[in-house]
Amino acid sequence: MAETKKENWFKRTWGKIKKYFRELKSELGKVVWPTPKQVAKNTLIVLACVAIVGAFIWVFDYVATIGIDGLVNWLRSLVH
Repeated sequence: MAETKKENWFKRTWGKIKKYFRELKSELGKVVWPTPKQVAKNTLIVLACVAIVGAFIWVFDYVATIGIDGLVNWLRSLVH
C-alpha cells in the first residue's frame, strides 16, 4: 500500500492565501459602489442626524444640570 505524501505546511498555507485573495477579488467585482452624489447625500444625512442627537443630549444635560443644582440647593437649605 503506497502512502501519499502530504504537501508541506508552507505550500498548503500559500495556496490558501492565494485562494483567499482570488475569491476576494471576485467578490469585490460584484459590489455595487455608490456614486459620489450618493456618498455626499448619505454624508449629509449622517451629519444632520449627529447634530440632532447632539442637540438632544445637550438639552437633556442642561436641564438635568439645572434640576440637580436646584435639588442640591433645596436640600442644603433644609439642612441649614
